[in-house]
Amino acid sequence: MQETRQNKIARLLQKELSIIFQEQTRAMHGTMVSVTRARISPDLSVCTAYLSIFPSERADELLKNIEKNNSQIRYTLGQRVRHQLRIVPELRFFIDDSLDYIEHIDELLKS
Repeated sequence: MQETRQNKIARLLQKELSIIFQEQTRAMHGTMVSVTRARISPDLSVCTAYLSIFPSERADELLKNIEKNNSQIRYTLGQRVRHQLRIVPELRFFIDDSLDYIEHIDELLKS
């Protein structure tokens, strides 16, 4: 039963974080940030979000910027989910490089 609640909250956080990143990256033309997966700890205190960043050359720079603005992102998330969650979880961000890995495998198979 707890696992079902974790999945629902993870989906909610993934959706809301993707909207937040979509709004923030509109100002930066040519850059797209999407949340590919969100996981939440069993006590609902830590949310781990995996980000896919296009173009991937700017991924490290954008991840550092996102981590620097972590408190602002958490505050915005709290404003959006204040009626669904009592406590806004701590946010941790990682780069999801699975698309780059798939592209690399395709290149190897073609050659």
